[in-house]
Amino acid sequence: METFPSYAEIRFADYGEEFDPAVERTEMERGVPRQRLLNTHVLQTIEASVQFRSAQAVADFEAWYFDSLKRIGWFNIDHPRTGQIIRARFQGGKIGKLQPLNTLFRFAKRDLVLEYMR
Repeated sequence: METFPSYAEIRFADYGEEFDPAVERTEMERGVPRQRLLNTHVLQTIEASVQFRSAQAVADFEAWYFDSLKRIGWFNIDHPRTGQIIRARFQGGKIGKLQPLNTLFRFAKRDLVLEYMR
């Protein structure tokens, strides 16, 4: 199993979590709508920016993404909030746009979305 690279640092300034509750809601003619659970587990997403501290780290991350993950593979990562190891992947296989934070990509970031089953 692949592991998320340590040189790709998650920035907490751009961090967020969300999940699909997997609930079916039925409106009633009278009274309160009924709700029922669709699944025992839900798909959780983590929106985060990942920072790179060198142009080499950017290149290494792209090589890991294309060669090891084949864009859609699963990997282990320490959950940024809980510290527990989760098995995640990039939502839709996307790693976001690379944005330089200074000249020559000595610092750069990507905004991406991770997804995992909770």
